[in-house]
Amino acid sequence: MEITPFRVQFPESDLDDLRERLRRTRWPDAQTVDDWTQGVPLDYLRDLCEYWWQHYDWRAAQDRLNEFPQFRTEIDGLGIHFLHARSPRPDALPVVLTHGWPGSVLEFLKVVGPLTDPPNAADAFHVVCPSLPGFGFGDRPTERGWSVRRVARAWMELMARLGYERYGAVGGDWGSTITTIIGQQDCEHLAGIHLLPPLVAPDPATMNDLTDQERAALADLKATGESGTGFAAQMSTRPQTLGYGLADSPAGLCAWLVEKLVTWSGSTLTRDEILDNVTLYWLTGTAVSAARLHWESFGDVRAALAPGADTVSVATGCSIFPHETVRPSRRWAEQRFLDIRYWNEAARGGHFAAWEEPALFADEVRAFFRLVR
Repeated sequence: MEITPFRVQFPESDLDDLRERLRRTRWPDAQTVDDWTQGVPLDYLRDLCEYWWQHYDWRAAQDRLNEFPQFRTEIDGLGIHFLHARSPRPDALPVVLTHGWPGSVLEFLKVVGPLTDPPNAADAFHVVCPSLPGFGFGDRPTERGWSVRRVARAWMELMARLGYERYGAVGGDWGSTITTIIGQQDCEHLAGIHLLPPLVAPDPATMNDLTDQERAALADLKATGESGTGFAAQMSTRPQTLGYGLADSPAGLCAWLVEKLVTWSGSTLTRDEILDNVTLYWLTGTAVSAARLHWESFGDVRAALAPGADTVSVATGCSIFPHETVRPSRRWAEQRFLDIRYWNEAARGGHFAAWEEPALFADEVRAFFRLVR
């Protein structure tokens, strides 16, 4: 299949329409609490959307994207968009980086340079960053079946099509699940997988001998289950109903994405970085097609977080960031990932580690893959 160059370009009329919709937003009443427990506070979102309307510059984000080599190719009947930055070192290790929701390939722009051209040339990577199907600049699936398992098969095909016989895989959020599946299905070609974090169930055998970290992890899981999974319940059951509002109202889309962009990152992303990502979803019209991945795949997440989940034997690295929503212990992870070569609990960062802490993320990736190159 042909691989064709791609550049991001939207007409000014699309941006004019966005600004006019923002100007005419019909706002709801304010929340009845003084925090985020009912969702994104009204004053926060109004200020952000006013900035979006009056001052934000999408063209700057578009130019940053277009600094990187981008391509499209058809895999399994669907157009796939990806960044492909080759290292100046010919023998660099290829690596595929997979984002999740509510992110995009924008998460990885800060780490492409440090990974392709590192201080120590022996750490160099050829970097491939695909957009998940239905996200960003690839095609939106028009039929059911594009689950994380199908995405994993597409990524294996993409790496083979690029001529990479041996490669590594890295991912967080949906990317963690997809990377795990690649680790189960493409051992022959993998140097290893790096997960941020690994998705595993608490080990029942440890319940009478929990560490302080494990008790905290269980408490976080309980709290998340009680008040932090409404978005997943809606997207995994009725994404189409949600989509009408997200496709028509930029303020509504902004609220839906920003709640997680802020609370999962420890509030370290800048206002412009947040709006870069929200604007990408708006201009590409991918809010509902991205949400539909939950409908297709949430059962895979439940299976991964259940005792007795399918094991993974390929060499594995795990990085746990303090603001992450799931922070398993190593002994829990070892029940599923049978060859953990690298484990580190980082000092900073959250769910969008490459975006929030690019230097730390790059160090983590290098540290693991030094062990398996």
